Amino acid sequence: MKTVKIQPSVIKGEIVAAASKSSMQRACAAALVRKGISIISNPGISNDDKAAIGIIEEMGCKVSTDNGQLIIDSTNAIIHNSELPTPNSQLTVNCGESGLSIRMFSPIVSLSKNSVTITGSGSLATRPMDFFDEVLPQLDVKIESNKGKLPLKVTGPLQAKNITIDGSLSSQFLTGLLMAYSASNSAGTAISVNDLKSRPYVDLTLKVMKDFGLNVPVNNNYESFQFNQPINQLTNQPIKYTVEGDWSGAAFLLVAGAVASPNGIVVKGLDVQSTQADKAILQAIADSGAKLSIEDKQITVGSVLSAKAFQFDATDCPDLFPPLVALASYCNGTTVIKGVSRLAHKESNRGLTLQQEFKKMGIEIELQDDLMIVKGGTGVSGATTHSHHDHRIAMACAVAGLKATGDTIVEEADAINKSYPNFYEHIKSLGASVSSPDKQLN
Repeated sequence: MKTVKIQPSVIKGEIVAAASKSSMQRACAAALVRKGISIISNPGISNDDKAAIGIIEEMGCKVSTDNGQLIIDSTNAIIHNSELPTPNSQLTVNCGESGLSIRMFSPIVSLSKNSVTITGSGSLATRPMDFFDEVLPQLDVKIESNKGKLPLKVTGPLQAKNITIDGSLSSQFLTGLLMAYSASNSAGTAISVNDLKSRPYVDLTLKVMKDFGLNVPVNNNYESFQFNQPINQLTNQPIKYTVEGDWSGAAFLLVAGAVASPNGIVVKGLDVQSTQADKAILQAIADSGAKLSIEDKQITVGSVLSAKAFQFDATDCPDLFPPLVALASYCNGTTVIKGVSRLAHKESNRGLTLQQEFKKMGIEIELQDDLMIVKGGTGVSGATTHSHHDHRIAMACAVAGLKATGDTIVEEADAINKSYPNFYEHIKSLGASVSSPDKQLN
């Protein structure tokens, strides 16, 4: 499915949100860190989810499925056993294109005294990883990298110590350290953090850790995380965990409703009490004047004749920039979104990519320091766009195309497989006109 065509459409109906890859990947990491059996319901199917499963399998977890549930047995995982699996073996884990996996699992696999090579593909190969070059040696981990980029080779075991880290680039580094400390002899140690971004994602990490019975640190106003408890031991009772619905992917569905559904669409399977940062999309939709009804088990969103521009701080939820730009394109006036500095090291440089692709559709976007300024209400034109191999850019262009003048083409459209493989099928089930010469859409 290299190319997808979106024709102007009116959508309606109901849809169930996909599983959250943020929740799913953290669950896989927690299942590895926790010594025992974990049962995961509503497991995700995205490429990032598959990468996380592959990593824990490589680290010695037994993974099976039963009636739609994922069964993970980490009893004999390498991080829980000092001996090598085979003489002189060299372990390699592949994070695919998942930024969360590389940042989260690197400290966790460093719990093993075995040497582990960490690889990735796509844009991940060019993302800076010098954070680990600076931090892991402080924890007695030997690390070799390709001048701060992949592949990484780590040799542990990691020893928890009092350290201070920079949290301005991503909270995902902290997530990995918190998980690793919970399985290490961390009692009496603390991780101090300067300028932490994406705090809601740290909340999600701490919640997953609690749900899996891991050692959860005391959160001192996101400035430090103090570990006070000894390591938990193996328990006989399996942990049961249900992966949440994905607010990041659902944001595109909700914006699609706000753009192209006069009678409204209903999105189910989302927890309005979730710690996921991207539930903030609801505030932007409300501020735009779109129809919005929030109930315990469903959210209804509909379009209006004249939506209005809004202001939004996406510093803690940078993944919302693409759907926010699609929404702002149809809002009369100038929308200002804060947090552009968080976009450089994504699957693409999203600030520049959004500016480039939406210009093709007739929408002017200015970048001023940390602000993105979207001049909406001028009319969206169908155009041939390119995903830049970025799943969220592909979805943003597709959603914007739902009410454009003329057809919208998304090239390299299969980038969505990274996080939301069923996206095109889902919007088509709501009535969107979606076709592809490369693949039959159901």
